[in-house]
Amino acid sequence: MDKSEFQVNGHYAVTMKDENGKLRPANIYVHSMEDEYMIVRRTSGGDVGLLFKLKYDDVVKIVRTHKVLDRKKFMIPEAMLKPKLWETRDSMRTYSSAPGLGK
Repeated sequence: MDKSEFQVNGHYAVTMKDENGKLRPANIYVHSMEDEYMIVRRTSGGDVGLLFKLKYDDVVKIVRTHKVLDRKKFMIPEAMLKPKLWETRDSMRTYSSAPGLGK
């Protein structure tokens, strides 16, 4: 896959390769996009809320695109999405707010 198939604040059900190369289903929310990778949040499974760096090549297929209402957009400080912060890390545990959901 490539960058043009995703958008910021998009919510996707995807098939992706894990660190061992196995195909895994995942629900992700895209926070930011760089040239080689995007910063996404897991929205289901055991690591709900985990931000991680996902290379476009690691996404094998977009199974479904979910519409994201304004009141359901996840918000985190812009400083947490800066490329310099992500140079030395692959993931970050964080909790964001969704004002429309009372969080």
